[in-house]
Amino acid sequence: MKCIKSLLVAASLLAATSFVWADQYVPLLSYRVGPYGSNGASFFGGLIDYMNLTNLNGGINGVKLSWEECETEYNPSRGVECYERLKSKNGGASLVEPLSTGIAYGILDRVGTDKIPMTTLGYGRSDAANGKVFPYVFPLLSTYWNQAGAMVVYLGEKSGGMDKLKGKKIVHLYHDSAYGKEPLPVLEAEAAKYGFELIKIPVAPPGNDQQSQWLQIRQANPDYVIMWTFGVMSAVGLKTAQRNGFPREKIIGVWWAGSEEDTEPAGDAAKGYAAMSFTTPGNYPVLDDIRKKIYGQGKGNLKELDRVGNVMYMRGVTSAVLMVEAMRVAQNKYGKGKPLTGEQVRWGFENLNVDVARQKALGVFDMFPPIKTSCDDHEGSGAVKVVQWDGKQWVALSKTWITGDKALVRKLLEESSAKYAAEKGITPGCLK
Repeated sequence: MKCIKSLLVAASLLAATSFVWADQYVPLLSYRVGPYGSNGASFFGGLIDYMNLTNLNGGINGVKLSWEECETEYNPSRGVECYERLKSKNGGASLVEPLSTGIAYGILDRVGTDKIPMTTLGYGRSDAANGKVFPYVFPLLSTYWNQAGAMVVYLGEKSGGMDKLKGKKIVHLYHDSAYGKEPLPVLEAEAAKYGFELIKIPVAPPGNDQQSQWLQIRQANPDYVIMWTFGVMSAVGLKTAQRNGFPREKIIGVWWAGSEEDTEPAGDAAKGYAAMSFTTPGNYPVLDDIRKKIYGQGKGNLKELDRVGNVMYMRGVTSAVLMVEAMRVAQNKYGKGKPLTGEQVRWGFENLNVDVARQKALGVFDMFPPIKTSCDDHEGSGAVKVVQWDGKQWVALSKTWITGDKALVRKLLEESSAKYAAEKGITPGCLK
């Protein structure tokens, strides 16, 4: 009896003691099935492979990464459910990256309450770049608003100068969701500034039939089409444009419509098609390390080795690089070799400085633009490149990183985030 009582006391003490986890846990709100499954599989495959590479190289000052996937099918309600299911596991989430504007909007308020940083790499709510209002949201590298601004600059250059945009027609063909509508404030402001007509044509997801939309485009006879699509919608758009005789050289795609998953299914209809990108096509030392150390040992996340290095995969690796760097920065402040809380990882994301020297040390030089974040700027860059599909691979048309009208974007960002703060009763300010 005395022995049983001792065991019960020990069990009670163990239950009352918070367990200290030895690793850094990252829940993955991934999607590998459905109309966006191939895009998600490449992205999250790259992310997981880099985390495995980090662990193989000793972790972050000895702290290993762990993760658990939850299939969202790119569905906002499923994404919220996955977030709630995984956020408290394994000592608590370090961060979350949903790769979905809809899901990001669905958990936007929750991450602040839960003190879990959310990265939205090249997507999501653009005004969340203001860390004084959105301290736990990080639209890293470039937002949709800065991408839209850069698109207008690119189209202006194609026209022979920004002044030549006056009187032109530009169609915004878009995924009818928060994702597709996100760039409208910038495109509308740029239309007013430069005098072009903006024609908005939505496509209901998944977008397997776009004949009516491209008939509208043919009737409007625009100078350019911005194709803000995703998944099967992108390839269908390119093939339908070809059937309707619209030149692909007059189409510029959003970066989520600028991967092999978009162009390979479109065949000849995609050759010569250009898109924006926050990554540069090519090979990098980090990818060689993954092929050798991860896939060479049969531990790769993807079944197809030839997908290592494709556009969506490279973006997954980029996401993981920034995650690991944020944790490394945070450990420098809060203690090397110690697992971090979500609040501490948030500080790391707000103090990132992945400059050219650091990129070279990581084997990712020029794979993405140098990034330096702050409380005022949770984006950290805003630079993009224009890439083109040559029929076999993506090649960079831009040799250097370019930006649009960042002053205009910042003005819109300040106005929008101030309105959000007023609606939510938020007093803007920097967290320590």
